[in-house]
Amino acid sequence: MTTLAEVNTMPQAAFVEVFGGVYEHSPWVAQKAALSRPFADLGAMCQAFSAAMHGAGVAEQYALVRAHPELGHRLGVDAGLTAASAQEQGGAGLDRLTPEEYARFRALNDAYTQKFGMPFVICVRKVGGHAKEVIAQAMERRLASTPQAELAEALHQIDAIAALRLHDKVVA
Repeated sequence: MTTLAEVNTMPQAAFVEVFGGVYEHSPWVAQKAALSRPFADLGAMCQAFSAAMHGAGVAEQYALVRAHPELGHRLGVDAGLTAASAQEQGGAGLDRLTPEEYARFRALNDAYTQKFGMPFVICVRKVGGHAKEVIAQAMERRLASTPQAELAEALHQIDAIAALRLHDKVVA
């Protein structure tokens, strides 16, 4: 783990190297967040990352959402799955789907991607018990949403994922 004092004094390149993956395959968020240093506390650091993401254009925001993996992929199928995503999905049991569960997730992922042009994103670490069912229900519910509302929700979920990842990396 890195201390906040170390975070505040890291050269820009080191900062991006350490935190560039917090927002999935999108080191540009860390590059922009680094400009807000020094951070008073971990909350301020999370806010700087969030502000960098929300300050980006819609095209960049969609690219960020699209950098996230689909939920419930078969183990070994998604070569772009980061270690953090694999661990988070595994913690929710999404790496151990029965054939029926996999078929359900596959159908929901396909419907969601077809409607919104991006993968479904949810902070699986915050879902809690019965995660697979809760996530599938959220996918079904959010399929009724609008594209604008779903982009906003995806960005909200990505912020939650990133905040947990930052808390995993930085000690206050």
